[in-house]
Formats: sequence, structure tokens, C-alpha cells
Amino acid sequence: MTADTTRKPEITFADFDRVDIRAGTIVEVEPYPEARKPAFKLKIDFGPEIGIKKSSAQITKYYSIDTLIGRQVFAVVNFPPRQIGKFMSEVLTLGFPDEEGDVVLGAIERRVPDGGRLF
Repeated sequence: MTADTTRKPEITFADFDRVDIRAGTIVEVEPYPEARKPAFKLKIDFGPEIGIKKSSAQITKYYSIDTLIGRQVFAVVNFPPRQIGKFMSEVLTLGFPDEEGDVVLGAIERRVPDGGRLF
């Protein structure tokens, strides 16, 4: 599988500013065997303003439950919740596809406060 390299239409800074991307720490991970593609159920702490939110993530190739607990990730926190099978995903955890289409999480180089906003 190859990555989609098609360029999207240009957006304004105001468009980008509407997307609320925050840092959070994964505090709980469960297998999600009912998912069509291998996935985990994540609980991510976005600090006192946003709290703990749930996300489904197809990241089982490169990550295990043990390597995910305590890891900081980026997520879009202002999309409406989305039903993923029997699971309600509240945020979109961000990553990039590798050459085979498997997801590699975006990395935060140094620890930042949970809930910190990307700008």
C-alpha cells in the first residue's frame, strides 16, 4: 500500500486555527479485537481543561500496550465523537502511514503539559 501524496486544496490560517490539536498522555490501553483492522482502545489524559478522552487507534504493528502507557501523543480534540464499531471514539489520535500503510504515531520530542495546544 502506498501513501496518498495527493495535495489537498489550500486552506487559510483561520481554517487551520479551528482544528484543536492537543498533547495528551495515554493512561489506559485495551485491545480492540472487534475492530475490522487490528486496533487499540486508548484513554488519553488531556489535562484538567479537557480531561480524559477515548480514541481507537490502528497502531498495533509498532506499539504494544506496555510501550503506549505514559506516552504523549497528538490528537484532534474538537471533532464530534465517532462510532468505530461498538466503540465511541472522542478524539482523533494523529500519526503517519509508513510504506505499507501502518501507522507511526507523531512524536513529541520533550514532555509538555497535557492539554497543551499545537500552534
